[in-house]
Amino acid sequence: QERALQALGPRYLIPFQHGALDPHAVFGRTAPLVVEIGFGMGQATADIAQARPDTDFLGVEVHEPGVGALLQRIDERQLGNLRIVQHDAVEVLQSMVAPDSLAGVHVYFPDPWPKKRHWKRRLIQPPFVHLLASRLAPGGVLHCATDWLPYADQMLEVLGAEPLLRNTADTFAPRPAYRPETKFERRGLALGHGV
Repeated sequence: QERALQALGPRYLIPFQHGALDPHAVFGRTAPLVVEIGFGMGQATADIAQARPDTDFLGVEVHEPGVGALLQRIDERQLGNLRIVQHDAVEVLQSMVAPDSLAGVHVYFPDPWPKKRHWKRRLIQPPFVHLLASRLAPGGVLHCATDWLPYADQMLEVLGAEPLLRNTADTFAPRPAYRPETKFERRGLALGHGV
């Protein structure tokens, strides 16, 4: 992973910057752009990018081993539609992503912070959701997934309270065909958790 960061980082890592990213300059084309926040080790991210070559993906992650692992996957699969920013997601969205510009945002299996005293650390909170919603183009999709029911209920409540968003399902949405099962999802299912 360290070798991947050194050898592949210059090709696939986008440095954090103050100022909107130019997706055409980054990807060399005009295509819908999806941001994934917190991709972990990047297996599902690479699978999704490979399955959707007509869409560009920007992964945002701070965990260096995960960034290195995804760089290896990008190189092995020659994924021209996937780049990474290794930086805090809030700052990336505020500084690098223009309002009304994204076709989608993926937030898959963020830390559920199961203890009540830690709930304030959960990623899906009203200010963050408002920021995400402001970056979506009309018709864009914010897709969240968790295997922790109390967090799922909170997500549904917070997302439902954001006036810029509308739920496309009655309550929880089914897993879209393009999203593979993640390692965390398989573990949750094995423990009897719903997703």
